[in-house]
Amino acid sequence: MILSPDTAEETKQPDMSTTAADAKAEHFELNNGTIHVTVTNYGATITSLYVPDKHGEVADVVLGFDSIEAYVQKDNAPYFGCIVGRVANRIKEGKFHLNGVDYSLPINNGPNSLHGGNKGFDKVVWDVVEQKDGEQPSITFKYESHDGEEGYPGDVIVTATYTLTSSKTLRLDMEAVPKNKITPINLAQHTYWNLAGHNSGNVLEHLVQISGSQITPVDKNSIPTGELLPVKGTAFDFTSEKKVGSSIREVPGLGYDHNYVLDSGEKKEGLKHVAKVKDPSSSRVLNLWTDAPGVQFYTANYVNGVRGKGGAVYEKHSGLCLETQGFPNAINQPNFPSIVVVPGDKYKHSMLFEFSVE
Repeated sequence: MILSPDTAEETKQPDMSTTAADAKAEHFELNNGTIHVTVTNYGATITSLYVPDKHGEVADVVLGFDSIEAYVQKDNAPYFGCIVGRVANRIKEGKFHLNGVDYSLPINNGPNSLHGGNKGFDKVVWDVVEQKDGEQPSITFKYESHDGEEGYPGDVIVTATYTLTSSKTLRLDMEAVPKNKITPINLAQHTYWNLAGHNSGNVLEHLVQISGSQITPVDKNSIPTGELLPVKGTAFDFTSEKKVGSSIREVPGLGYDHNYVLDSGEKKEGLKHVAKVKDPSSSRVLNLWTDAPGVQFYTANYVNGVRGKGGAVYEKHSGLCLETQGFPNAINQPNFPSIVVVPGDKYKHSMLFEFSVE
């Protein structure tokens, strides 16, 4: 939400302090008595999220760092908890052609451009434009991305609103408006989940069900081939609940890092079901809902000895990501759902994180 002058005075304006790289970044809290979330306007990042287990004991279930400075350090940034863009995931060779123009982006992941480039939306300080308390506490961040930033065309105004909509749900609503040029936009939320607690080891015993009967298979550089592959009978089949670790050794590479094509099934608040995750040890359950066409299922394959919150050391498979998104490299795959947005139109992307025990 972008405030008009006549509403700005009614909005709670938080004190800002210079804490990282001479920029005004700090932590903010949303708490409804059951869920307690800490976010920072550096990357619009979820830094902690506490939810109760079957005994009512709360634990922080997201990987991250204690200080904003740690997020700023480049070597310490596996995209923990942030919003990535202007285009999430990979673009082949960092190149695309749009509206008669060839564009080149920074190469930061093998031969590809990943998550918006060297300084994507995860590595900038967003403005805090609105905070609300009460039964549904919320915070809205805004960032203005300029023409040519990380190689992308046109100015784009982006907003992201985190809201605790009930005692068991966190909602994220993202919008982006291009001001003057046609441009690709594909935002994703990149939290690493470990429902046993962020410092509890790997997630190979977590049970996962994904509402996707197809994936977009990839080449040796993790770029989709353009095909759609049914998951039935493969290691990628999570249409029924199964352990993360049960088939992971059959996956080429180091683990899961693949885009699932979401089926049109059960809906909640206008959003379709993405996945269910359960930790058997605590009985914590996360159900995720979205209006995006795909979800990247990633099992922290490249997290290796990262020192996180409270001195915890995160190793391979210490969390899992469910990044709802447009398909990877969609800008170069005409048969994929388009991620191109023209001035006058608005990009919208919502997700609902629903926590429970069972």
